[in-house]
Amino acid sequence: MSGPHAPVLLTEVIEALNPAPGEVVIDATFGAGGYSRAILATGARVIALDRDPSVQPHAEAAAADFPGRFQLVRTPFSGLSEAFASTGEARLDGAVFDIGVSSMQLDQAERGFSFMRDGPLDMRMSSDGESAADIVNGWDHGPLAHIFKLYGEERQSGRIASVILRRRAEQPFTRTLDLAETIEKAVGGRRGAPIHPATRVFQALRIAVNDELGELTAGLEAAEATLAPGGRLAVVTFHSLEDRIVKQFLTERTGNAPGGSRHAPIAVDSRKPSFTLQFKGAREAGEAERADNPRARSARLRAAVRTDAPAWGMAA
Repeated sequence: MSGPHAPVLLTEVIEALNPAPGEVVIDATFGAGGYSRAILATGARVIALDRDPSVQPHAEAAAADFPGRFQLVRTPFSGLSEAFASTGEARLDGAVFDIGVSSMQLDQAERGFSFMRDGPLDMRMSSDGESAADIVNGWDHGPLAHIFKLYGEERQSGRIASVILRRRAEQPFTRTLDLAETIEKAVGGRRGAPIHPATRVFQALRIAVNDELGELTAGLEAAEATLAPGGRLAVVTFHSLEDRIVKQFLTERTGNAPGGSRHAPIAVDSRKPSFTLQFKGAREAGEAERADNPRARSARLRAAVRTDAPAWGMAA
């Protein structure tokens, strides 16, 4: 499928969703519409969600190509339940999430997602809230180091935060390449490292700016509350932080959470499983797809089917 953003694990996602003519599927992360178009090609209807205003041309093209079977709702995927209710549809048969930043967004220097292209230090998927520049120039050392370590798994988080504070006292950060070069100097250059020294910090900032992990948790809970019995859930993640959240969610909701030992027993959860797994573990892209699409190399798909048990609701 051509376009600015190749949908990862497309065959596997469509197999997990198994859409049929007349069914309704939510594409919770529309982007350039790769999953939506594949779902629409089966005869199903699609409700697409996205908070990024730049996806509008792709949405208009999909609506024109599949009249009466496609609509876009501008919302983050935490608003899935409300978005579905607003459409007047009676039953949701499937939902797919493709988590993280898209190559389409990375390629747009003016969005500020990439340290490889000079642009404003923004990173917002919508126009609301704090930008990456607001965080870098306004947060104290502790919170900055915390997100670099937690969201970026950056080992030199404290050192990088210190360098940022010293530099911003002289001149605030406004551009992506300026921040990337400052980070590179802070950690002593690349020294043959397989990734750019700014990779983890930029990932951490993007996650913080867009509350990506909070959105993921809320989106999964919304899908649980909205999918009809027999409805299918497919989630594609691209790094361990996201995959860990999805894995834990499905482990709990399928009733497979580990029990306690006889020395440290835990309370038994009496709630009935709200999902059953479609397959154990996660599926990954094959060699051919990984060679053709570098983004597929870290992709992992987990999928489950909604039972008729009540939703567990928000995490405690």
